[in-house]
Amino acid sequence: MSLTQTIKDWFKDPTPEPEQDKSLSPELLQRIKAIQVKTNYLVNDIMVGEYVSAFKGQGMEFSSVREYQAGDDVRLIDWNVTARMDQPFIKEFKEERELTVMLLVDVSSSGEFGSADKLKNEISAEIASILAFTAIKNNDKIGLIVFSDKIEHTIHPKKGKAHVWNIIRTILNFKPEGKGTNLALPLEYLLKIQKRKATAFLISDFQDDNYEAKLKLAKQKHDLVAITIVDPREETLPDVGFIQLEDAETGETLLVDTHDKVMTHQYAKQVEVKKEKRKKQFRSIGIDTIELYTNRSLTEPIIRYFKMREKKH
Repeated sequence: MSLTQTIKDWFKDPTPEPEQDKSLSPELLQRIKAIQVKTNYLVNDIMVGEYVSAFKGQGMEFSSVREYQAGDDVRLIDWNVTARMDQPFIKEFKEERELTVMLLVDVSSSGEFGSADKLKNEISAEIASILAFTAIKNNDKIGLIVFSDKIEHTIHPKKGKAHVWNIIRTILNFKPEGKGTNLALPLEYLLKIQKRKATAFLISDFQDDNYEAKLKLAKQKHDLVAITIVDPREETLPDVGFIQLEDAETGETLLVDTHDKVMTHQYAKQVEVKKEKRKKQFRSIGIDTIELYTNRSLTEPIIRYFKMREKKH
């Protein structure tokens, strides 16, 4: 399907138009429309098949019964029907395709940073939109938990494009009350509100500590995928002389001489050690991870992960 046709299809769709919401600014409406068109195109042409292959459903459900044939598994015999019909019948099952997908999106102040074209929180919004469209295209339910150092907002899982529009609008238009990051909170909240197994994407820059215990608990109940948003300037400092760094979440500032090669090397090394420690923790718990950079393709790592997941499962 061409991009032109996708745009035509989108605006023929009965989904409520963003203009109907008078509370949104023209700039925000334009951003939402751009994400709608872009993600709808990507999901239609690229990602649907990979998603279906990667996420198989939550088990098998009873479909029907049929007469027993030579070679059938005798453990599948339906003894009640067999007794009534006076000949053997077996149960048939089909895969339960429908999934519940939960997006856990970090809206803390550290997301208001970006040295490339987009801020980290804008990348988070695009990723959440891509995943939401992909789920809806496969008739899966999609829900949202927005968090900072508190649970900011929740949208319970539902189906439909109008529901996706609500999720996208919420993420892009959200003004969080909290500045910090508490990753344990959304994981604990997910366990509280989502009783059935779900596929949960935790989207954050993971600027937090002491959340591993909640990760383990959430992984035991749900299929958990960690998506890390990274800006290249968080890993290496440019050689531009003295710069003042500010922690967006705490407000603390630090004057740094980027001409100092020893200091910048130590900084890069500490960042790498922290990143590898986090990856090791995820692996030990059994959590899949996707790493996305603000200055690189967003879809390629996701598609690569879907293909990898298909081989694993």
